Amino acid sequence: MRHKDENKNENIFNATIQLINEIGLAETSMSKIAKKAKVSASTIYVYFENKEDLLNKLYLNVKKMMTEAIFNNFDASLSLQEAFENSLRKFVEFTLANKDYFLFIEQFQNSPLLNKISRDEITDICEPLYSLFEKGKKQHVFKQVDTNLLAIFTLQPLMQFVKEHFNGTTTINEANLNKVIQMSWDAIKA
Repeated sequence: MRHKDENKNENIFNATIQLINEIGLAETSMSKIAKKAKVSASTIYVYFENKEDLLNKLYLNVKKMMTEAIFNNFDASLSLQEAFENSLRKFVEFTLANKDYFLFIEQFQNSPLLNKISRDEITDICEPLYSLFEKGKKQHVFKQVDTNLLAIFTLQPLMQFVKEHFNGTTTINEANLNKVIQMSWDAIKA
């Protein structure tokens, strides 16, 4: 068995993201990824079973990086609203600083591949966010609905806001960000 090189793994991930953002999921093949990553096609199969395995692992890796960026140095002493607002600000900061990751996540989440990832894997990665929602439900600050619905009504408007910014149809500035965060808060508040 060949030894796995973390640099090659990272090169494969980066090449995959670049290709998907340039030509789309369907047009991105393992051979194109290998060429862009400057590795042999057989090398990719040392790291991944197939394209689906590669994309699933890449998606989970990016989601984990995003969650860590959002909840790194999380201050448990903050009020629920402050923690909520801080998390949403960090989400926007991460997406603005990592446009390629954001665009990859957008494509992946709109593909049938997302359904093949275990709900438990995604929930584990997003646990800090789900814990925040659960805390809000226990305190009767948030609506008493499924936690996934709270996540949808919180994150989807932010994701659309960021997409509009990247498309040049709106500008993310402090005033606009404050409005979107307030609207997200109002959407899930009990």
